[in-house]
Amino acid sequence: MNRENYSKSISVTASPEAAYHALTQGIAHWWTRPDNAIAKVGDRAKFGFPPGKSYWTFEAVTLIPGERVEMQCVEALHLHEGQPPEIEQEWLGTKVIWQIWREGDSTEIGLEHIGLNPQLLCYDICREGWDFFFADSLKEFLDTGVGKPHRDS
Repeated sequence: MNRENYSKSISVTASPEAAYHALTQGIAHWWTRPDNAIAKVGDRAKFGFPPGKSYWTFEAVTLIPGERVEMQCVEALHLHEGQPPEIEQEWLGTKVIWQIWREGDSTEIGLEHIGLNPQLLCYDICREGWDFFFADSLKEFLDTGVGKPHRDS
C-alpha cells in the first residue's frame, strides 16, 4: 500500500467470503445505499449521500471472491458546504481497492483509495469518512451483523 494514498486495515471475525459479500452486494449495511449491487466486473453502482446531492458512481474493475474488490470512480459530485467547486470532482478516476486475506482465526481487510491523498481539498473530510465507514461501520457489521450506514435523514 502506498502511504501517499489513504490506506487502512481492519481485522474482523467474519470469513473472507462474508467480507467479500459485504464489499460488493452488502454495501448498504455499512456505507450507503447504492442504486445497484456490484456482482460482476463492469457493474456500476451510484452511491448517494442524501439529503444532499453528493454521489459517486463506481465501476467494478476486479472481483476475486474472498480476495479482492477493485472499483474505479467514473462519476463524481461531492458537494460540501464551505468548500470550493474544485472539490466536486476530486474522486473522479480514483480507485478503491479492498484486499482480503485470512490470518489465523481472523480475516484481514486492507483498503487503499488510490488517488485520495493529502493534496486533495477533500482529503481530511474523506479520510474521516473512510475511518468511520470502513474502520468502524464495516468492522462492526462483519463482527456483529449490524453496521452504521449513512441514512437518508
